[in-house]
Amino acid sequence: MARISKKRKVANAKVDADKFYSLQEAMALVKDVNTTKFDASVDVHVRLGVDPRKADQALRGTVSLPHGTGKTKKVLVFCTPDKEEEAKNAGADYVGLDEFITKVQGGWTDVDVVIATPNVMAKVGKIGRVLGPRGLMPNPKTGTVTPNVADAVAEVKKGKISFRVDKYGIIHSSIGRVSFTADKLTDNANELLETLNRMKPSTAKGIYMKSVTVASTMSPGIKVDPKSIK
Repeated sequence: MARISKKRKVANAKVDADKFYSLQEAMALVKDVNTTKFDASVDVHVRLGVDPRKADQALRGTVSLPHGTGKTKKVLVFCTPDKEEEAKNAGADYVGLDEFITKVQGGWTDVDVVIATPNVMAKVGKIGRVLGPRGLMPNPKTGTVTPNVADAVAEVKKGKISFRVDKYGIIHSSIGRVSFTADKLTDNANELLETLNRMKPSTAKGIYMKSVTVASTMSPGIKVDPKSIK
C-alpha cells in the first residue's frame, strides 16, 4: 500500500468527503489543498445521465473559457500553401501538409490541437489511426475542420477547449491552474457547466447532471452541489 504523505493527510483533513460545496467554495478549497510545487491543473469531472452508446447522447463539443486554461497550446494546421501565412499570423506553431503528415506517420504527435481545412481532409484521414486515439483528429463538430483557420487558431490560443463524454458518461476537463483566483476558476467552470446544460439531449432521462467533482493534480476530490451552478 502506498504511503500517504504528511501534506496529503493535511489536505485530506481539510476536505469533508460527505459535504457538497458551492462552486465558489470548491474553487477556493482546491487552491488551499494543493500540495504540488508546480502550477497544478484544476480539473472538473462531471458525471452525466446519458448513455454514450447512443449517438445522440455521445456528447462532444467546445467551449471558450473566459480566462483561458493557463496553458499555451501547441497548434498544428494542415492546409494548402495559400492558407499557410494566415495560419502562421494567427499564431499556429506548425503549418503545412505533406511534411507533417509524414512526421505524424512516423509517430510525431507533439501538439495539443490539430486544425485542418476541408480540402485537405482526404489526406489527413490517412493518419486518423494515429491522431484519433490521441483525441487530435480534426472534426467539424469541434470547429477544427474549417476554412477559417485564423479564427480557429486564435480561439484555441485564447482558451477554447474541446470535451467529450467517455464511455462511463463522464466529462473530464481542465479549467485552469491553481495560480488562478477562485473567481476566475469559478467563471471558467460555470462556462463549461452551462455549456453542458445547454447541450442536454432531449432523449436523456432522469437526473442529467448527476455529480460534479473538482480536483487539482494530486489533490483530493471536492464534491460540488449542482444547485450552486448557474
